[in-house]
Amino acid sequence: MLKIRAVVSCALTICLAVVGAQSAVAASQQSAVEQGKKVYQRNCVACHQKDAVGKPGVAPSLINQQFLSTASDQFLVATIAKGRAGTAMTAWGEQLGAKKIKAIITFLSSHTQTPNRSAKVNAEPESMGNAKLGKVWFQSICANCHGIFGQGYAADGSGTAIGGVDFLRLASDGFIRETIKHGRDNTRMRSFSGPAALANLNDSEIDDIISYMRTLRIPEDI
Repeated sequence: MLKIRAVVSCALTICLAVVGAQSAVAASQQSAVEQGKKVYQRNCVACHQKDAVGKPGVAPSLINQQFLSTASDQFLVATIAKGRAGTAMTAWGEQLGAKKIKAIITFLSSHTQTPNRSAKVNAEPESMGNAKLGKVWFQSICANCHGIFGQGYAADGSGTAIGGVDFLRLASDGFIRETIKHGRDNTRMRSFSGPAALANLNDSEIDDIISYMRTLRIPEDI
């Protein structure tokens, strides 16, 4: 009987220790999220708004589920730190520093329960599409929102800039491919693959667009 009690007591002690450790981790994570929220509210709300859903014609949503599940921390860090030339997204690296930038990313990531797939997405094969055919698709479908050179809001488009050097350097072909295929919920970026999509593009046609996008360089005088 004493041995049984000792075993039960030991098991309870272990369980309490595990629960305590889990609670500590959860509390630490929540603290990091709150810290990130404060940094975000002090620096990002003017363009991306308080709830991070973005502002039409100015800045995109940062809490879209498809975006958060495919964007790597490296992608987000570089975007915040270095900005995007030709857009309203200026460089924040010197002003915020690495710690605050990481805090913002932790806050944004707290808006989704979807596992991050960026490693798998970025490992997808590079596009081997036909850029000439891609240009036809881009100008007939994508340019309506993103502009003829992919300059986005700067060309009074309703879509983001996707033709700039900064974006094209950070976005893998897999990242672009996933975005075209599946779109982004609650944004103007709809799906372009499948019978219910705005345009039922096949894999080859999507890769043609990606190959053409790789040739884009927004002219400095636009």
